[in-house]
This record gives sequence, C-alpha cells and structure tokens, in this order.
Amino acid sequence: MRIALFDSGLGGLTVLSHARRVFPTEEFLFYADRDHVPYGTKAVGEVRAYVRDALHFLVETQRAEAVLIACNTATSVAADEMRRRYDVPIIGMEPAVKKALDADGRRRILVAATPITVRGEKLRRLIEEYDKDGLIDLLALPQLVEFAEREEFVSPRVEAYLRDALAPFALERCSTIVLGCTHFNYFKDTLRRLLPQTMGFTDGNEGTIEELARRIGIPSVPAGAEKAPCTFFDSGRLITGTEAIARLERSIERAERMAQIR
Repeated sequence: MRIALFDSGLGGLTVLSHARRVFPTEEFLFYADRDHVPYGTKAVGEVRAYVRDALHFLVETQRAEAVLIACNTATSVAADEMRRRYDVPIIGMEPAVKKALDADGRRRILVAATPITVRGEKLRRLIEEYDKDGLIDLLALPQLVEFAEREEFVSPRVEAYLRDALAPFALERCSTIVLGCTHFNYFKDTLRRLLPQTMGFTDGNEGTIEELARRIGIPSVPAGAEKAPCTFFDSGRLITGTEAIARLERSIERAERMAQIR
C-alpha cells in the first residue's frame, strides 16, 4: 500500500521512523511543507489552505492510498475537511490526553503543543470529555518548532527557552508531559534534564500508528531493522541530493534515539 505522511516540517519524521519499521513491506511518501513551517503560529485559514495543497498533491498527484497527518496543528484545523473531500483513510494526530489520564488520573498533566493546538476547539473538546478532575495544564511552545527546523536540538538557547517556559508550573506535582507536537519529540534529552525524574513523557505516535493499521486493514509487525522504502518531498518538490538526504537521515536517527528516552 502507498501510505503518505504529511507534516508542516521535519517533526513528522518522528512518526515515520516508527511507521517504516512496523510496516516494512509497504511504500511510504513523506511530505514536509517546509515552505510554510511553522504552522502553529499562523492563522487557521492559512494552515487549512496549506493542508489542502498537500493532500491534493499526495492523493490526486501521487495516488496515496492512505494519509497520516503527522501534525497535531494540521489535524486540529483541517483533518475533518480532508476526510469529507477524499475517499481514502485519513488519520490525524491529537495530543494524547486520554492516554496520559488513563496512566495516572491523580497527578497533574502538562500538555505542550503549538499555539493553534492549545487554543483549538479539538483540544478543548478532548479536555472536556476526559479531564473530569481538572488535572490538565496547557503550555504553548512555538519556538521549539523553529529550533527543530534548523536542527538546534541541544544548545544553551534551547535549554533557556524551555527552562523559562516550564518555570510557572509545579512540575513535582505532574505525572507526565504530553508532547502534543511531533517536533517536540526531538527535545526529549534536554527536557529529561529539566524535568523531575518522577515526570515521564507521553505522545500519540504509537497510538496513531495503531489507528493507521486498523484503518488500512494491514497489521503492524514488531519494529525491526528492516525499513519500508520512502520517497521524500519538500512542499511538493522531490528531495534529492546528498546534503538534503543527509539532513533527513540525521533527523530520523535523532528521532530514533529520542524514542528510547522515557
């Protein structure tokens, strides 16, 4: 099956790296809309237009048979519209609020996401449905996307930004931080140094891949060394060239390392 993953930038590689290992015999397309990244600080109408263009390219031009929107921001503002428009499985991502509450319904939970996601109706509905005891705090981290896109994952500036952003919260009272943007997974090593050891990480990556498996009717396999082939696009342009491919490989390798941090 021809499966497309779409993100505003390189954050979706944190999902792709897992998907290629659990569906090693399928064919993947990865579309990073780096002409317009970041999405999370833009107007909702702008983001919807970018998503329309990306899905048109992936479904109508590249003939994708399923699309995983590996972007919480794009999912929150445009996934429903895309499902009405296209007759292929379209799987979105949302902050793993229910997963975090199911794991620990007593301590507080910090949900970090982009400004659009934090302000969005989709997250508000999730919190209303599952957070009956008012345990969730929200934190917008827009600059993390910009840091990730320029591969500045570990630096004094990144640490200072996160330290300042986390300062208002009583982290010792939190069970987990929900990484509600796929770009945020790249920063787990820095976050691990700043967060209490009693505070873990929660994201929606594995759950989203499980939903993909269910929707396309292809069971996943235990992640192994074999990876499915993938064609990469930069806002619709085929990515070629040694330097560009090397950058993708660096990001995928980092994503795989960060996935080991708990």
